[in-house]
Amino acid sequence: MDPHLMEAARAGNINYLYARIQSKPDILNGMNEELFVETPLHVAASAGQIDFALEILRLKPSFGKKLNPEGLSPLHLALQNKHSETVRRLVKFDSELIRVKGREGLTPLHFVAQTDDSDDLLSEFLHLCSSSINDVTIHEETTLHMAVKSSSLKAVEVLLGWLRKTYKGEVLCLTDKGGNTVLHIAVSTSQPKIVKLLVKEIYPDKNAKNLE
Repeated sequence: MDPHLMEAARAGNINYLYARIQSKPDILNGMNEELFVETPLHVAASAGQIDFALEILRLKPSFGKKLNPEGLSPLHLALQNKHSETVRRLVKFDSELIRVKGREGLTPLHFVAQTDDSDDLLSEFLHLCSSSINDVTIHEETTLHMAVKSSSLKAVEVLLGWLRKTYKGEVLCLTDKGGNTVLHIAVSTSQPKIVKLLVKEIYPDKNAKNLE
C-alpha cells in the first residue's frame, strides 16, 4: 500500500494519482489481487472526495466491489460518513454497487433503511436498482426487516409504498432466521404505528408462526 497515494486520495489529488501511475503503471493492479484491501477508492469515498473517487472507479471498476479489512465497500464508507453526494455519484456510475454485500451480508440498501434521515437515498436506490430489494443478510433479514428493527418509520413507509407500486408485496411474507415476519418484529418491539401500516397491506399473514 502506497501511503502517499492514500494521502492523495484523502486530499482528492488526481494529479498525484497520475504521477504515481506514470512512475509505476501497475500500482493499482496489486490491490486487485488482494481479497480484503483498503483501496484509494475506499479512502476517497470515506473522505467525500467525489472526483478522485470517480476517477479511480473509472480506472478500476472492480474496486467498487472490494471490501476493506472491516468488511466494508467504498459505498458503505461514504454512507457511514454521510457523504450523500458522493454516494449519489457513485451509484449513478454503477448502480450494482447498491447490492455489494459487506460484513454479515449487509448491503448499502440495508444500511440506508436503518435511518430515518435517509429516505431520499432509499427511494433513489430502489429506483436505480430494483433487484436490490431481494437481497438478504446472513441472518436472512430483508431491507424491510432492517427498517422495522431500527424503528425507522419513514423507511418503512417508503418501502411499503414502493412494494405496493411494484407489486412485490410477497417480500412482506419473507422471514428471518428465526422465522419472524416484519409483523412479528413490529409487534414484539411495541411499534404500533408500524404495526398499523403493515396490517393494512394485503400480504401479511397475521397468524404466521415463527420458530418459537
